[in-house]
Amino acid sequence: MKVIFTNQAGDASVLQAGDAPDPQITHSTDVLVQIKAAGVNPVDTKLRSRGTYYPGRYPAVLGCDGAGIVAAVGPAVKRFKEGDEVYFCHGGIGGEQGSYAEYKLVTEDCLAHKPKSLSFVQAAAAPLVIITAWEALFDRCKLQAEDEALIHAGAGGVGHVAIQLAKHRGARVCTTVSSPAKAQLVKELGADEAINYRERDFVEAVVNWSQHGGVRVAFDTVGGATFAQTFGAVQFYGDLVTLLQPGPDVDWKVARNRNLRISYELMLSPMFYGLKKEQHNQRLILEQAAALFDSGKLRIHVSKTLPFSEVAHAHQLIEAGGVSGKIVLDLSL
Repeated sequence: MKVIFTNQAGDASVLQAGDAPDPQITHSTDVLVQIKAAGVNPVDTKLRSRGTYYPGRYPAVLGCDGAGIVAAVGPAVKRFKEGDEVYFCHGGIGGEQGSYAEYKLVTEDCLAHKPKSLSFVQAAAAPLVIITAWEALFDRCKLQAEDEALIHAGAGGVGHVAIQLAKHRGARVCTTVSSPAKAQLVKELGADEAINYRERDFVEAVVNWSQHGGVRVAFDTVGGATFAQTFGAVQFYGDLVTLLQPGPDVDWKVARNRNLRISYELMLSPMFYGLKKEQHNQRLILEQAAALFDSGKLRIHVSKTLPFSEVAHAHQLIEAGGVSGKIVLDLSL
């Protein structure tokens, strides 16, 4: 089969096309998936440039997200059969092979039936961002109807899904963007307020917009200085969840004075640590999301579709910044 792999950490030029043996079912719960499309995520670029979760274990095939057709199943597989259309977030962090390949083995409990309303390209864009946004808003922050929520980078991969999930839950949502075009996109997705952080102080704007002197839930997908600045936009006893590691220079005084609950979201942890219950829960999230897609209550924004051979270009676009929604590799191109 064709794969895109890397033998070392480095810039996008370390990604190479090559051949590898087709995966063979070795465990009774293995499902062999013929990949039709693979999502590209910022975490892929970080693993490529800094090294994977398994230092020194090369070659590595990256890519966590994928969608395709079941080609074969292990003897204990009950939920899938040959020919089923599926999507998943599995592998690609340096241990198990990722989705930058024509075929991939996926553990049955990490696999869900593809939403019928989505193409393979759209479905491949969804799993990582869906699980991340779902866990951050609902598992960490317990977002409820009538809550007010701030979602940073609302036009981004995670952000544009988080807006829709929060609105589906019944929350009022404000979000930060960097351009009028992105403001229009987030409004189409349901955001109640779009704050161009290049033109306005987002903390002041959030406090003025909120009916409670700040939001009950804030979701930081940006990190850096944005994380600490967000403390002042969250109401007393509110929740702030971040995807990024706070720096050593963070001044926690405002967070402490406001009695904020700070939490972290790294949806790759169950895969890395082999947390079976949590992996099962992530599969349930994909199944619930599929129902939302098929009922028209959720959509995925794919801003660019590229041929499989242009993985390096996809990484470069993400690293340049400013990408709306998701970039996907279409193996049929």
